[in-house]
Amino acid sequence: MGKLKLSEKIGYAMGDVASNFYWRVFDLFLLIFYTDVFGLPAAAVGTMMLVTRIIDAVSDPVMGAIADRTKTRFGKFRPYLLWGILPLAAAGVLTFTVPDVGTGGKTVWAYATYIFMMLAYTFINVPYGALIGVVTRDSEDRTALTSFRFIGAFTGGSLVAYFTPKLVDWFGQGNEAAGWQMAMGLYGLVAAALFVLTFLSTRERVVPVSQERTPVWRDIRDLSDNKPWLILFSLALVIMMTISLRASTGTFYFKYYVERPDLIGSFSMTYMLALMAGAAITPLLTKFMGKKQLLLVLMSLVSVLSAVFFFVPSDQIVLMYVLQVAIGLCLGPKSPLVFSMYADTADYSEWKTGRRATAMVFSAAAFSQKLGGALAGALIGWLLGALGYAANEVQSDASAMGIILLMTLIPAFFAALSVVLIRFYGLDEATIEAVNSDLEQRAVKNEFGV
Repeated sequence: MGKLKLSEKIGYAMGDVASNFYWRVFDLFLLIFYTDVFGLPAAAVGTMMLVTRIIDAVSDPVMGAIADRTKTRFGKFRPYLLWGILPLAAAGVLTFTVPDVGTGGKTVWAYATYIFMMLAYTFINVPYGALIGVVTRDSEDRTALTSFRFIGAFTGGSLVAYFTPKLVDWFGQGNEAAGWQMAMGLYGLVAAALFVLTFLSTRERVVPVSQERTPVWRDIRDLSDNKPWLILFSLALVIMMTISLRASTGTFYFKYYVERPDLIGSFSMTYMLALMAGAAITPLLTKFMGKKQLLLVLMSLVSVLSAVFFFVPSDQIVLMYVLQVAIGLCLGPKSPLVFSMYADTADYSEWKTGRRATAMVFSAAAFSQKLGGALAGALIGWLLGALGYAANEVQSDASAMGIILLMTLIPAFFAALSVVLIRFYGLDEATIEAVNSDLEQRAVKNEFGV
């Protein structure tokens, strides 16, 4: 199996540029949209974020099982990049539509459209994530491919962070609700073109050694017996809490603590560019340090830097940007590393059980990330609600302190917790090399009937 061409790596990355026209909007703007534009109480938004994302997260393993059992002439996973375009675009517009009804009606609308949005995202993104496990079996190529993927993700995220507030203002012309609706319509068109490009530029090459159809419960049992995967599952949940807490709180932080809402776009974009730079240098970093050790060092730094952020005065904007860039550089390699490690756990599971369930591995991984994001969103909403957050007003001392803690010390705690979890991960580079060598030998024997 030859090395991947640059064109395929770039083509694959375009899928995550497309995905981040949605995911990054959720991460950066959805909470403040629901409180300050849609008009829901902060505590109600926190509960909704938890309930809807748990429902959505449960759908990830289901989608993984469906994708693993899909057979078309285009492969298992690539067709979903086309099938999922229309539902995703429609759901994005509906989620950011503000109906002219009372609070009860708005709450129902928010639950229904956000559940639809996340299910549509799952339908296209689970197969997209699983695609990395069947494009190549080479561990270095996977790390490079995940780096390209997350460079794409952070490129899309940077565009979203910077242009979304401007597009909302431009489209809305004073009507913020209409501005959001039209901005999401534009994002849907761009995402559709990018997903088509990913479909056309990628190929599925890794074929399971065993072609035997297995029941879903066996896939789930295989995961529960896969200790390295279980560690990654917990790790992804905790790291996502770290990331989501800081990303979602950043808009509140600059609007109410720094009192410079005009900086939200540039601050978020600067962070995304730092994440992209961190992802870009991941293949270089892994030449000097194993994935596990590198992740441990980086998350330790994230914990320390997030704690330092707590002591930054509201007028020290340059220092805020410097610290944010440093945190972004440390978190950038996290996604390429973890997703490459997920692909390794899929190989490990196939080596151990003789069965391969690539989409199940990645969908259950997405479950942990979404659950982490759900818990982060709930924590933000509940804490702000408990401390008396009032939308579009000067915040009380308690509410202002809550925003600061959600941006600094609370994420620092979860980053430190991730360091503890990393230590239990057991697949090193030598083990993965041996596993892949054995799987390739089995594949050859299976092909020639030996």
